Order: sequence, then structure tokens, then C-alpha cells
Amino acid sequence: MTPQTRPHRIDVHHHHASPAFIAEIKARQTGQQPLMDWTPARSIAEMDRAGVQTAMTSVAPPGVWFGDNGTARALARECNEYAARLAADFPGRFGVFAALPLPDVEGSLAEIAYAFDVLEADGVGLMTSVGNKWLGDRAFAPVMDELNRRKAVVYVHPTVAHCCRDLIDEVPDHLIEFATDTTRTIASLMLTGTAYRCADIRFIFAHAGGTMPFITERMTWWAGVRTELRAQMPQGPLHELRRFFYDTAFAANPYALSSLLQLVSVSQVLYGTDFPFRGCLENIEGLNAYGFGPDDLRAIERENALRILPQLRR
Repeated sequence: MTPQTRPHRIDVHHHHASPAFIAEIKARQTGQQPLMDWTPARSIAEMDRAGVQTAMTSVAPPGVWFGDNGTARALARECNEYAARLAADFPGRFGVFAALPLPDVEGSLAEIAYAFDVLEADGVGLMTSVGNKWLGDRAFAPVMDELNRRKAVVYVHPTVAHCCRDLIDEVPDHLIEFATDTTRTIASLMLTGTAYRCADIRFIFAHAGGTMPFITERMTWWAGVRTELRAQMPQGPLHELRRFFYDTAFAANPYALSSLLQLVSVSQVLYGTDFPFRGCLENIEGLNAYGFGPDDLRAIERENALRILPQLRR
């Protein structure tokens, strides 16, 4: 393989499915056939086709918590140990965003310690909400504070909140709710002051931040109207939004990218594919069609990720 064709892309939005996770979603009939069919070989074959050096793996929705803390702790541990073995078995090809058993705070703190100190995870992967609580909820403050202490990379993937399931018979929940729940959790983090208090967390939000770029004016207006929010966002909402990172999964198109890039610079955009639900090449084709220059493309596909995940450089 020549230097020109050597895989260089870093995919920050790539799902794995451990045996226990597959068993769980099969038993619950979630209908996520791509996850049930997933194998490491399928990931690597897709990565090789698309010139992806490393895929940062994370658990897909619905996550690991189904109402029982003990079960969630065991499933998170199995998923994380599986992801760590995957990274060890295929050096340089996979990274680890570890799952946490939220809303179980005690269990999540224990899993943070195990994931970072024993498994040497690259970061954690969280769902946007669990049990009708979003990430800025006061109950989750100990978890956020510990992740901040560790200066962790926190990958945030949407799920369908309990409040908003089965609203329209003809419309699948994920079609609307994934983008909306991402926006809810960003707003939660900002308006509770969590984003400001935990400024050392490097947040990555899936799917170009959901609908947040589109409603930025509402956020800035609300912060101006409610002067008591200045303590939660002393530098204003735009400052917080512009320091977050956003991936390109389901967003490598002119409609999403043009809105996102009015809010943030190219430096905050990361290549993400949503494999196995979407192919890696589809995302590349969308980015190329947008008209990015070679420097911006390399930043999105590799260099921006290396700023927060320097251990991936090779």
C-alpha cells in the first residue's frame, strides 16, 4: 500500500455489537438488523474500502440500561471489555468509547474508573437521554464532574426519549426524535451550566448537532431574555456551542453542513459514518460533493480528531 492510499480517516461514529448486546436487542425485538448482523470483519472490510484507519466504536441505541441497574452494569462491562478486546486484536483499527450504565450514577462512576484505568478507553459514549433525564440533569452531576476531572472525550449519540415514543403511527421514532433529542441534551448541558462547569470535557455530538444549528437564534434570544442564565453561560451560548465537536453522520449533505458551518468552524467537524447503519463511502461522497478543499477535508477526516484523540496518530 502506497502512502497515497494508506488509510488515514478516523471515524468517530462507528458502532460495535458485543454478543451480550446482540442477545439483548434480539430478545427485545428492537429490529436493528444491521447490528445483529455486525461482525468485526464487516467493519474492517468497510473501513478498508473507504480508507478508514481507525473506527471509534460505541454502543448504539437503545444503550445498556433497560430499567435495572444490575443488568445495566453487567451489560456495560461486557460491551466495554469486548470493545477493548477488539482494539487489542486489531491494533490501530479500533478505538473505544466506553458505555456507562446511566442513570445509575454509582455504577457509572465505577465503570468510568474501570474503563479508563484498566481498559485504557479513549473516551466514553453516552446516550442523549435515559429515563426522561438529559445529560445536564442535576442527578448526573457527579458523573459529569468526574469526566471533567479526567478531561474526557465524551461521544453523545441520540436515542428516543421515553416522553416521545410512538407519537405518529406513520413516522418512525428515530426519523425525528434522534435530531430532536440531541438538541434537547445540548440545551440541557448549556442551560444548567454543566457545559460551562465541565469545560474540560470534549463533547462530540452526533449528526451535526441535530437541530441545534437551526435553533441557535432561539438559544441566544432566550439567554438574553433570562438574565439569570448568565451564571450558567458567562461567555454566552455561542461560546459553548462553538467549542463542541460535531460529526458528519447523516449530515454529509449541503442542508446540514451549510447550517452547521454557519455556527462553527471546520475545526469542530469530525468524520462519522454511523456504520453499520450507513456505509463509510456514502459519507465521503457527501463531503466531497459539498466542495471542501483538500485541507478542510483532511481536517474533517483526520486532523480534527487527532487534536482530541492524539493517541491515534500513527
